Amino acid sequence: MMKGGEQVVTVGRVFSDWSEIPMELLLRIVCLLDDRTVVVASGVCCGWRDAISSGLTNFSFSWCKNNMNNLVLSVAPKFKNLRRLVLRQDKPQLVDNAVEVIANNCHGLEDLDLSKSFKLSDRSLYALAHGCPNLTKLNISGCSSFSDTAVAYLSSHCRKLKVLNLCGCVKAASDNALKAIGYNCRELQSVNLGWCEEVGDAGVMSLAYGCPDLRSLDLCGCVLITDDSVVALANNCLHLRSLGLYFCQNITDRAIYALAHRNEHQVWDSDKSSRVKEEGLMNLNISQCTALTPPAVQALCDCFPALHTCPGRHSLIISGCLNLTSVHCACAFQAHRPVNALAHHAY
Repeated sequence: MMKGGEQVVTVGRVFSDWSEIPMELLLRIVCLLDDRTVVVASGVCCGWRDAISSGLTNFSFSWCKNNMNNLVLSVAPKFKNLRRLVLRQDKPQLVDNAVEVIANNCHGLEDLDLSKSFKLSDRSLYALAHGCPNLTKLNISGCSSFSDTAVAYLSSHCRKLKVLNLCGCVKAASDNALKAIGYNCRELQSVNLGWCEEVGDAGVMSLAYGCPDLRSLDLCGCVLITDDSVVALANNCLHLRSLGLYFCQNITDRAIYALAHRNEHQVWDSDKSSRVKEEGLMNLNISQCTALTPPAVQALCDCFPALHTCPGRHSLIISGCLNLTSVHCACAFQAHRPVNALAHHAY
């Protein structure tokens, strides 16, 4: 910071006061500051405040271990052009009035992380629904006080959502909420429903039918779902790359064969005017899915070479399934093939 009597020198010009520095230069300086310093700079003078208000698009409060709520109330009105905001907390500090101030001032917000905000209530989601309709990424994992009614309401206003993390939101992630999400948020690509124990087939199938561009879905600990959910995903979400089914013990071989047969689907690519095969599953967690048998899982491995059981890669996770120890990925088979079988002959 410039103190009394100090000067800032640029090529061909000397500035003796902050007010003389052009906005373009202030914006470049703001981009070099860490988040804690930005807060200090926002209180220096009108020039700094205006530069930060117009130029700051990405900010994190995660460094603030105490008094985060008051800090947000103080500076959020200055940060009107934020696109990404991280409010992740080690201990719960935020309450609803801070989120309401954000929603009232940061209307262009696209990416918001409110994870571990245990003190927030539905008031926050209603405020975001009205103030931040351009949200594409929302992380409310661990926000255990949100209701499914508020999540459904949010989805009806924030229809551009592509990434939604509801991990541990037991009350918020119900089948009714997922039906609303599947109906309203058709651009969704990634959803985390880990340990949302009230989620059942009706909710997951609504996502499968309503969000065909789904790439990643975490259902770990969703103990109520059955094969019907996975079959719906296999038939409708042809871009699915990552699926978490840890401890989903109602899943049987029927679901696994449905995923394997998905590799036979072809999707019309209008840009290339040709039919192209999808890359298929790249990550699958079926740990503790004890009803599965080796032939079904091996068939899936054979269809999707990106699923690895070999050391150091483990994109197919089968821990806790002792009956699946005979399942091996393509790498393992190649490692045990005779050397002459791998040789390439040139003519």
